[in-house]
Amino acid sequence: MCGIAGIFHPDIPKPVSPSRVKAMADMLAHRGPDGAGVWTAPGVGLGHRRLSIIDLAGGAQPMLTADRKLAVTYNGEIYNFRELRSELSALGHAFRSDSDTEVILAGWRQWGPDCLRRFNGMFAFALYDADADLIFLARDRLGVKPLFLAEVSDGALIFASELKALLAHPLLRRSPDPQAIEDYLAFGYVPDTRSILAGVGKLAAGHYLMVRRGRPVPTPVKYWDVDFTNPSRAGARQLEEELVEHLREGVRSRMVADVPLGAFLSGGVDSSGVVALMAEASRSAVETCSIGFQEGDHDETAFARIVAERFATNHRTRIVAADDFELIDTLVDAFDEPFADASALATYRVAELAREKVKVALSGDGADECFAGYRRHRLFSAEERIRSLLPGPARRAVGALGDVYPKLDWAPQYLRARTTLQAIGRSSEEAYADAVSATRRDVRAEIYTPHFERALQGHRAEDIYVAAMREAPAQDALSRAQYADLKIWLPGDILTKVDRTSMAVGLEAREPLLDHRLVEFAAKVPARMRLRGGSGKWLMKRALGRYLPDEILHRRKMGFVTPISAWFRGALAAEGEAVARGSALAELGWFDRSAIARLAAEHRSGKGEHGRLLWQLLMLERSLQRLFGFGASSAYRASAK
Repeated sequence: MCGIAGIFHPDIPKPVSPSRVKAMADMLAHRGPDGAGVWTAPGVGLGHRRLSIIDLAGGAQPMLTADRKLAVTYNGEIYNFRELRSELSALGHAFRSDSDTEVILAGWRQWGPDCLRRFNGMFAFALYDADADLIFLARDRLGVKPLFLAEVSDGALIFASELKALLAHPLLRRSPDPQAIEDYLAFGYVPDTRSILAGVGKLAAGHYLMVRRGRPVPTPVKYWDVDFTNPSRAGARQLEEELVEHLREGVRSRMVADVPLGAFLSGGVDSSGVVALMAEASRSAVETCSIGFQEGDHDETAFARIVAERFATNHRTRIVAADDFELIDTLVDAFDEPFADASALATYRVAELAREKVKVALSGDGADECFAGYRRHRLFSAEERIRSLLPGPARRAVGALGDVYPKLDWAPQYLRARTTLQAIGRSSEEAYADAVSATRRDVRAEIYTPHFERALQGHRAEDIYVAAMREAPAQDALSRAQYADLKIWLPGDILTKVDRTSMAVGLEAREPLLDHRLVEFAAKVPARMRLRGGSGKWLMKRALGRYLPDEILHRRKMGFVTPISAWFRGALAAEGEAVARGSALAELGWFDRSAIARLAAEHRSGKGEHGRLLWQLLMLERSLQRLFGFGASSAYRASAK
């Protein structure tokens, strides 16, 4: 795992300063503490920071072919590189190292852009082809590895693994994008459709960008998608056996490393299944670690111990408490953009704990998106059944009832019917977009000033989910929702969280449940075998029944959740109240501070549930300070209005 950065002049081959490329790459030293390299040629420069995992003695980057016609800087792992190396050797390619990086160079020379379809892995790379005088930028199918892009005032295209590396370029303008802030407050992260910095983008998962000298920068090309339109007709027993083989292959392929390797173990089905298959494939005890909480209703360490004992792993645990709030500045620095999934606190701690013993850790991320494991999937499917039974006027009447039903955040769950009634009155796409929102549109509107509403120019965050579901290659509502999750939620939240927190401590995280062949298989599993009887991941739990006890397979899902709402009523209550007085939010002029103060008071008293929103605003405040200098001076006030 590594960090990459670079510069390419699409118009004419202007000189590229090696020191400028180095400055960008050095901002990524945490991603690659084991080595650094810079390569430049007329009109192009590539930088690299290396975390050595495979071929420790070789594999230095940027790597060039023997004829120096191709150069690449690369972040990630190609898990099938040995098979590809054998195939390419048979086709006449010679290799000087045992690294997967060299396979990318040979793969490009042999197959061009089609090499991406042959790579099984997680990656983001930039490859310069001197003969064609082009730069080729690519990102893996699911978006495990990030790639930021921007065009600067001298015409250069700059790119890097993280935003902080682009910020090291002196010509990058710093201006906040109001639409990105709307998206962030809706979802808790800035989706891959944009960046918090106006003018900065992200190469979408499963896409490549090929820029030829002397031509305009084109639109990125999609080279992979997941298709839910062809469900299998096989029976449950056959699909179960196929799934087990896909799971085994996903795990085994990700256990290839020349450094110590372990796993995150939460005690949930997904991570427990990964550990079970690692134990099956390993000749020695698997290194596992988990994070717990002082709050008992969030703590899963007892379940993790059950799994660790069952598979005789070398297991370690660390408890996260409210005083881990001190990590906020560390997280702000790691993510650059505001990021409000509070489980990032625990993810950082478990990565930190893992790094004490290993350099690579496997996680259980991805199964919920692939096999309908989230609670919102169950609720959405139940609502969809009701919507299908009611004619349009009746659905609208139910929705209108929800609009007047009291909110009752403080009441027992069975009395909180407002959200469900409103959802039934909406279209499937609108209802699911609301379900995935961290902060609903009506609450966001309460804290926006009229000036900010005008700056949005009609943009509404939920529209990206609505569009993704309507355009999804899927035949049923559940599959459309899962497709949108795979395209938006997975790369924007889950994979961003794991990448930034693990890279912050120099740890490579791998997601075996996101092997693209497993994802493609999951899309062919009929919806009734993903979600059945109110149970998500039905087929996966059935497949893992040979490995895991019922108390793990069928326990209530807790997830990797940080008890942030409880913290804002206890140890962090003062911080919640201070959000309303935040100097950066005030200077931006886009938020109603009195409305924020009211919500903070409601939360502390228990009359309202606004813990997630308070955390979002707190992380936004710190990010605005760091990225734009808001709160430190009034220099940006004019440009924000």
